[in-house]
Amino acid sequence: MITAVFQGPAAAGDVLGALATAAAGAAAAGAELLVCPEMVTTGYHIGARAHELAEPADGPTARRIAGIAAGTGVAIAYGYPERDHDRVYNSVQLVAPHGRLANYRKTHLFGDLDREWFTPGALAVVQADLAGLRIGLLICYDVEFPELVRAHALAGTELLLVPTALMRPYEVVADVVVPARAYESQLFAVYANRCDTERELTYCGRSCVVSPTGEVLARAGAGERLLIAEVDPAALRASRTENTHLTDRRPELYRTITEGSKA
Repeated sequence: MITAVFQGPAAAGDVLGALATAAAGAAAAGAELLVCPEMVTTGYHIGARAHELAEPADGPTARRIAGIAAGTGVAIAYGYPERDHDRVYNSVQLVAPHGRLANYRKTHLFGDLDREWFTPGALAVVQADLAGLRIGLLICYDVEFPELVRAHALAGTELLLVPTALMRPYEVVADVVVPARAYESQLFAVYANRCDTERELTYCGRSCVVSPTGEVLARAGAGERLLIAEVDPAALRASRTENTHLTDRRPELYRTITEGSKA
């Protein structure tokens, strides 16, 4: 499957127009999937406006993006503020040309930027099937927790999508952590970041597509970019044959990691 990553601005200009242009570019490159950044529809560092702009998972913005997916034939994963009754979540939705496939709510909230405005999600592993691959969804800070990525691998995720809003000076996450997660849990990872500035935050770009071997298949710099990379299930099978991290695990030794040390 050919995958595209839109590393674009947050809320500057016509965001949905930019997504439509990116989806058209992805389609022209033969891509079946376009992955966009965290909170791409509204901007991330927007404070109380996250509550003002939040919409249900089937709200008007979702319907417009579904129309873009249907019109281009490209599935789109995008971040947005989701309203569910009196709660607002930092969410990502995966929409295929034929309809919605999955919706995930960020489970690990990052500092006051997230905790002040969002409710943490309660479901660790959200998946969908697309083009013969099992897709998993996480958001930004989530990928920094190896237990969560491993949970995806054990549940069968083959391609992990991570919309993000990574700011400077934390480039180490994009450059080191994401390739390590792909390698240690033996899956493909797509990390889709911003490249703009919001208030005091400057997003560092460096979006990437990483193979299960840890090889970076495509990498953006600091500016706006549409990345294209091929995700090959055969390469995943070969990597899992050579790298036996998943089959060599000894879960009985790891219980204190999740339960807490009794010492």
